[in-house]
Amino acid sequence: MEDVFGYGVLLVAEALWEELGIGPILRRFMGREKTRSPHERILMALTANRLDEPISKLGCYEYWLPKGVWLPEAASWKLAQIYRAMDFLLKHIKVLEEEVFNHVVNLFNADVDLIFYDTTSLYFEIDEEDPDGYDMVEKAKSKGLRKRGHNKEGRDGNPQIVVGLAVTRDGLPVRSWVFPGNTNDVSTIARIREDLRGWRLNRTVLVGDAGMFSAENQKILAKGHGRYILAVPMRKVKEIKEEVLTRPGRYKVVKENLEVKEVKVGDGACERRYILCLNHQEAEREARHRAGLLEELEAELVLLAAQEEDHPKKACELLASKRYGRYLKQDGQQRLQIDQGKVKAETKLDGKYVLTTNDDTMSPEDVALGYKAAMLIEGCFRRMKTTGLRTRPIYHWTRHRIEAHVKLCVLALLIQRTVEIRTSDTWRNVSRELEALKVIRYRQEGRTIVQRTGIKGNLADLLAKIGIPKSKKILSVSE
Repeated sequence: MEDVFGYGVLLVAEALWEELGIGPILRRFMGREKTRSPHERILMALTANRLDEPISKLGCYEYWLPKGVWLPEAASWKLAQIYRAMDFLLKHIKVLEEEVFNHVVNLFNADVDLIFYDTTSLYFEIDEEDPDGYDMVEKAKSKGLRKRGHNKEGRDGNPQIVVGLAVTRDGLPVRSWVFPGNTNDVSTIARIREDLRGWRLNRTVLVGDAGMFSAENQKILAKGHGRYILAVPMRKVKEIKEEVLTRPGRYKVVKENLEVKEVKVGDGACERRYILCLNHQEAEREARHRAGLLEELEAELVLLAAQEEDHPKKACELLASKRYGRYLKQDGQQRLQIDQGKVKAETKLDGKYVLTTNDDTMSPEDVALGYKAAMLIEGCFRRMKTTGLRTRPIYHWTRHRIEAHVKLCVLALLIQRTVEIRTSDTWRNVSRELEALKVIRYRQEGRTIVQRTGIKGNLADLLAKIGIPKSKKILSVSE
């Protein structure tokens, strides 16, 4: 035996690349441009790498393609071709995303009545922001991409980008966006509404978290009879505190740990519809957490009272603390005390969240379940960022290469979710089974023989569920 190569993940990625329509669509673009460079095959390999052993494009070229996986055609590829293939992808990405989505909808008979949208941030280990300049892909002036902004992981000091993702209720990616790092969530709504206009999305209801909520966004979403479900930041909206949370009425049980109550505020055309949701299990958890936090705070105040200083630094730290500050007040002598009124107000919010919608045809139960299904998109971001696909670190520095890298990760996510839907299992478990499938190259009687290992048992069942027929055992024989 001379060499052993990985084969299982590549076999699945290559088969689904064709079945999902990605390969045929890219080859059609190549035919129109009459290019001889193997863009489509390179992009397939880069996508498979995100699913198998995510590394930089340079690492992919130097290690993974020649030594980590059996893909003999890659031996003739040059590093420059890999980068040109990424540019080719970005050039055609808008049409590709729409055509692949339409193909996937037909393939899965996917339910597209609810489209979930959210954003996340990806930071870079650099000091300086990107200057504004000229976009080589769009052929127009553009703002720098890597900018400082609010980072959802608490890395506000690092330049970053903002990635938007729309998925179906099954977690199948619809489309992705890359925004400058200083873009806030609410300003992305108009862009995604415009980009999805004309897509075959039936009766689409856009679902977003509290970061999307604003009066302006609601107007934008409602244009053209658009429908939405948005979470409402309870502590920031006065109407929620005064009208919704205090409104009497019984909750209706939807499922275990989910009860709902509908509240309408205003009259006629100005009527606003809110759905108050209650999770008893979460309420108990929040109550326990607050009890422990108040014990810590009381201990801190005892230590503070024993100090001789009138205005110690510690008092300012406690008052400004996000953890303790919401429960504190100052008495007439500027000494800190626990504000029981604030504690009581927080108690009333335990386990509750508020949704708003402009779709009167949806029942309160459907609105609540539709929003809970949006947890899928959080799982998609986790896969892209921290597990499996590892979107970052991003080793590119030009805008078009960064965007192409994100698009490759989304294509890998589409393949990953396809496998999970068909196998009813997580990609982590599936990929562990696929690791057993190898390609072995050895010499026998003066010939070099390449063959795959056996496919049986759990692996055979898994490939059958995905819809992949057994490949031939002997892949090549050469003198």
